[in-house]
Amino acid sequence: MTTRIGIADPAWEYRTLKADIDAAVEGVLASGQYVGGPEVQGLEKEFAEFAHAAHAVAVGSGTDALRFALTAAGVTAGDDVVTSPMTFIATTEAISQAGARPVFADIDPRSFNLDPARLEKALTPRTRAIVPVYLYGQTADMDPIRDLARRRGLVVVEDACQAHGALYRGKPAGTLGEVGCFSFYPTKNLGACGEGGMVTTDRADIADRVRRLRDHGQVEKYRHVEEGYNGRLDAIQAAILRIKLRRLAAWNERRRELAARYRAGLEPVAGLVLPAEMPWARHVYHLFAVRFPGRDKVREALRERGIDTGMHYPVPLHLQEAYASMRLGEGSFPEAERAAR
Repeated sequence: MTTRIGIADPAWEYRTLKADIDAAVEGVLASGQYVGGPEVQGLEKEFAEFAHAAHAVAVGSGTDALRFALTAAGVTAGDDVVTSPMTFIATTEAISQAGARPVFADIDPRSFNLDPARLEKALTPRTRAIVPVYLYGQTADMDPIRDLARRRGLVVVEDACQAHGALYRGKPAGTLGEVGCFSFYPTKNLGACGEGGMVTTDRADIADRVRRLRDHGQVEKYRHVEEGYNGRLDAIQAAILRIKLRRLAAWNERRRELAARYRAGLEPVAGLVLPAEMPWARHVYHLFAVRFPGRDKVREALRERGIDTGMHYPVPLHLQEAYASMRLGEGSFPEAERAAR
């Protein structure tokens, strides 16, 4: 019988670290401190050091990270925020939930990230922020994006939810704009045993506001200076993530080694387009996304051989029913549409 190779196996990390994770979870359960406390504070300190950021604030999910970061960076009702149509809907949900309007710019077909050459045309008089999405494990080309943001007085909020440990010209993802956002969904390079997220920033004012927003707008117990959310990370997830964070650099290096093996083995396949590691990037290969004209036939052939594959993303956001009111039809963003096909 053929052993099935799944698209992901988050439980592998638990099997590998079972003794340490079990001890950490038991420690939290015995402490009685399940929300906030030393495990969350410890994770925030250690993740800030990992990301080379002055502040890291733990939150309940990557979506929370994006929503709180946008609000804390000054995005509000009536603003436009430019991002990529080639991403998970959480990116644009967060923009809408901050009160702003998502606006799309097309992608670079090599990296699948926002194309700086197409970005300026997407700006409007109401544009307040740019959200570059670091798809599949590498950053967008940030120097021209940041230069444009500076010229136009815009905020840059990094969606680094797939790029834990990625570098841009030697500088870590999450420190390339005013604020960075990470997801700890179980299949990410750094994954929780549930939901979780992190906001990184060098600005104390942004960090302080994210702390308030995640905790019902409180600055101290029962003193609310604004309405907020219940967006806190629980202590059990923080304890598990602290254990995994110590291994993340080595795990990322192992991903790079495996990507190199895939690349060497697959380069001879005619018509197969492999992931491009851009000259500015240190890719951490959250996914190894390839392009092939006969995609569906290849997926079926692999499935018959016990090898699962996935598609990211089969429908770009501007063609999703949720955004039908934008009236952006086929041809609006040809590179994103081509990648999705």
